[in-house]
Amino acid sequence: MLNIALFGAPGAGKGTQSELLMKKHNLVYIATGDILRQEIADGTELGLAAKSIIETGGLVSDEIIVQIIEKKITTNPDAAGFLFDGFPRTFVQAYILEGLLLKMHTSLTCLLSLEVPPEESLQRLLKRAKTSGRSDDTEVVIKNRLKEYEEKTAPVARFYQDQDLYFPVEGVGSVERINGQLEEIIEQELRKVLFNVVLLGYPGAGRGTQARNLARQYNLVYLSTGEMLKEEIGRGSPVGRKVQAIFDQGDLVPDEIVIKLIEKHIRRNPEAGGFIFKGFPRTLVQAYILDGLLRKINSSVSFTLDIQCPTLELIKRLDARGKTDRRMSYDMETTTIVHRLEQHEKICLPAVDYYGKQGKVTVIDGEGSPDEVWARIEGPAEEAWRKAR
Repeated sequence: MLNIALFGAPGAGKGTQSELLMKKHNLVYIATGDILRQEIADGTELGLAAKSIIETGGLVSDEIIVQIIEKKITTNPDAAGFLFDGFPRTFVQAYILEGLLLKMHTSLTCLLSLEVPPEESLQRLLKRAKTSGRSDDTEVVIKNRLKEYEEKTAPVARFYQDQDLYFPVEGVGSVERINGQLEEIIEQELRKVLFNVVLLGYPGAGRGTQARNLARQYNLVYLSTGEMLKEEIGRGSPVGRKVQAIFDQGDLVPDEIVIKLIEKHIRRNPEAGGFIFKGFPRTLVQAYILDGLLRKINSSVSFTLDIQCPTLELIKRLDARGKTDRRMSYDMETTTIVHRLEQHEKICLPAVDYYGKQGKVTVIDGEGSPDEVWARIEGPAEEAWRKAR
């Protein structure tokens, strides 16, 4: 998801650039002044509260501001991203925005600041005042507005500079040249956005095959807990011996073992374009753990695939795999296979519900050849990739 905050002193040209950015990236525009006026016009509870404050000469509180912004965000669940014009204006509001986006499992991509010399801003606004008929836009008033902007936004700029998200852009020049600079920064930041995929589905659903397809298509690092654990077993490590005993019973490996292995592989791939997780998370607890692991690298789950197959088909596939060199110890006997499927249903479904409530689950019919299943995955995966960027 592309989330941009656009800054600029009055007269810097934010309106023009906002329109171009929204059109190019299909963003939802959020300007606190506009949505506040709309709430007042609609006579909503928030609008009436804001109106009473404004009429007495007061400033609308952050408590009201955060509610109207959250309302705008939550009423656009399918948005490709948001463009915040003039928000956050204060250090406190910067934290508010961070919390709102975190609640949506996303974050700010960048803050773009149109830098225009004060004298240039003054001349632009004086010229605009002549054509707009706004008699209150006197030189004294405009200078006060410019001074207030500098004083209030300086702490906000530092907040995002500390996160390497603040990008000043020269705001003097042609509209096309300025827009080109903005787009260059956006593309640069989007390249840093990870595309993280979680593959859900019962054992035997064909997740491994499709995970490799996705990894090739989007340059992802494939992290299969099964393969990582198998590697530990092959090395004969203490962890491997412990895991082998658990596998022999057809049970799930404890979280503390899996977490350490996954975190190790994430650290090994700092230049990855994203990760695809197979076999993790299996439980609701692990879903929360994965959120935490990804948050440590300023990322989140982008896309979740649930590949579904009839139970009989799953048993047939696992039984057939047990006769090949790709077999795992838990594929060797039908009773163990059935036990694994029962465990999956009992333990793993809450994780599916967790991602479902976030609107991140795409259900795929897993019957047919690998190519047929991949053909069903390609479209939703491409859409999710574009949305993540």
